[in-house]
Amino acid sequence: MDEHACGGSRPSAAEFLRANHDVLLAEWQQAVMQDLAGKDSIRQPWLIDHMPALFAALADAMESGPEALDERLEAAHAAARLDAGFNLGEVAREYALLRRCILHRLEAREQRLRPGDLTRLEETLDRVVTRTMTFFWDMKQRILQTLDRMSEAALGDPDMETLLERLLTRLMESALTVDTAAVMLLEDDALVVRASVGLSTDEVKGLRVPVGQGVSGRAALERRPFFIRSAATDPRVLVGPLRRAGLRALYGLPLMDGERILGMAYMGSRTAFAFSDSDVLLFHSVAERASAHIAQTELHAREHEARQEAERSLALLDSLLDASPVGIAFLDPDLRYLRINGTLARLNSRPVEDHRGRTLHDMVRSRSVGSIEHSLRQVLETGRPVQDVLLEGPDPVRGRAGIWRADYFPVRTPDGVLLGVGSTVVDITDHKRAEGALQQAIDFREELIAVLGHDLRNPLHAVNASAFMLGKTPGLDATARRSVDRIRKATARMTRMINDILDFARSRLGGGIPVTRQHVNMEELCQGMLEELQVVYPERPLELEVQGDDLWGDWDPDRVTQVLGNLVVNALQHATNDTPVVTTLRGEAVDVVMEVRNKGDPIPPELLPRLFDPFKQSSAPNEGHKPRSLGLGLYIVSEIVQVHRGSVRVESAAGDGTTFTVRWPRVPPPKGYLTP
Repeated sequence: MDEHACGGSRPSAAEFLRANHDVLLAEWQQAVMQDLAGKDSIRQPWLIDHMPALFAALADAMESGPEALDERLEAAHAAARLDAGFNLGEVAREYALLRRCILHRLEAREQRLRPGDLTRLEETLDRVVTRTMTFFWDMKQRILQTLDRMSEAALGDPDMETLLERLLTRLMESALTVDTAAVMLLEDDALVVRASVGLSTDEVKGLRVPVGQGVSGRAALERRPFFIRSAATDPRVLVGPLRRAGLRALYGLPLMDGERILGMAYMGSRTAFAFSDSDVLLFHSVAERASAHIAQTELHAREHEARQEAERSLALLDSLLDASPVGIAFLDPDLRYLRINGTLARLNSRPVEDHRGRTLHDMVRSRSVGSIEHSLRQVLETGRPVQDVLLEGPDPVRGRAGIWRADYFPVRTPDGVLLGVGSTVVDITDHKRAEGALQQAIDFREELIAVLGHDLRNPLHAVNASAFMLGKTPGLDATARRSVDRIRKATARMTRMINDILDFARSRLGGGIPVTRQHVNMEELCQGMLEELQVVYPERPLELEVQGDDLWGDWDPDRVTQVLGNLVVNALQHATNDTPVVTTLRGEAVDVVMEVRNKGDPIPPELLPRLFDPFKQSSAPNEGHKPRSLGLGLYIVSEIVQVHRGSVRVESAAGDGTTFTVRWPRVPPPKGYLTP
């Protein structure tokens, strides 16, 4: 009775496990975490997730017998541990800690189980551990054998699609329930079947599933696995051949390269509604191997493309270097040649191949090697280019003395690391000779201008003065007086021509027409100039009309009278005989306007756009009308007006004659001001 009463007060093993479920779970988890201290904490113990099911299975086995244990539980545990990368010893350690926690809990409560229950609990735990480790070992061996066969599939360096099909074939040979398998690669915004084995192989290849649509497209978008129990009837399966093949289980995995998705892989069965844990684990291994190969293939393709692009770039660079008429070279920090084109190599009298790896002093034998080295080292020390260095010496290519311009510059990587120094050498021998010839021409032109300006004008002044004195002689008859007038007109015309030539030369030499501004009255200037012209042309009426009171401004008086003289003489030459040439002055707020008009034949329209160009006539010459000037007068007018920041225009029409209008700003406008 005592023994029965004592035994009756003891809990059964099943009751103990159910009553202490939460406490045992917490104690076991703490024990596992302490055991993992200092180890890889990322690999969490799988029993935490499966402990409720394990406790329930142990309790049922204690009541109903060992046959109540479901082998699928141990297989799932083994597959999870194998997938997490645990070894066999680590799996046994987790079960050992579970056993120790149960025993410690019994000791802590000073509680004994019903007779025989502790032994049965130990035997049941041993049974669970043994089967789990057996499943673990069998699955690992199976995976290793499959991986070995996968490695054999990679022999011969097959293309990507062939290798993927070989991997899928090894999967089907190892997992008997798998009837079809395929790899879908991500291309743009769709998954495309690139490798397929088993059912409907030819029909499936090349099919596209948009990302985000169907079960595979959605899984790719969310980067998660998917499982379908009846693919033949599930509307989410968009691949028609899979439905028509009568598939049941369909399982898919995203193929990943780090955080980047490469595509999807799936396997299907026509006989099973679900895949075993070992088959799923095996499929994971195949998918990982496929992902690695796809990523490696893409990397090799990018490397190959980059290598080809680099080779094309180098070939293009070599072609440009060889074809360039400019000498080009690249040297390292020790001033050894890395690259040189044929142009510069010929100047050094050595082949291109002899330069590579040789120093500057090995290749350059001219006296300028010191200057070249100094410039190159200056670039290396300062990191700044050295430009416009003149080199002189014998030219071995042309067999004469030559002159070159050299530029030196640093060569850097995109992140700024100095690799060396580059140089370009340009032959400027012909350019320098052309500069010398041009300077000689300029010197000759300046001497000619000096002759025109001094040696010719002095005799003309003497002729003009003598003609003036001769005209004052009393008793001259009409014929003699006309001869004196012609002399004075001719000398005046020659003086204007010389002045125009001098001004033209100054403007074309780059110095421009000189201007000395003074505060003067436009009416007084024009009145004086017209009086001088009236003496030369006494038979022609010259009129001056003034509108407004304020005709003052800042102008060069000599240049203003020169403009008026050129315009009036031009008007006299083209006006109808005996018709007046009228000069009008009009004062405005900003400008003083000068107009010179005559009556005569209009200027041909085709001449108007080029009327102010040098050496252009204001009328078309014909047999009865010969040009009487060099065609510089209107050009000089335009140049003088532009210097004063004014404007000049012409209007010419039959019946109205021709009018030249000049606008003289009273005060020079600021730079950048556009004249109307």
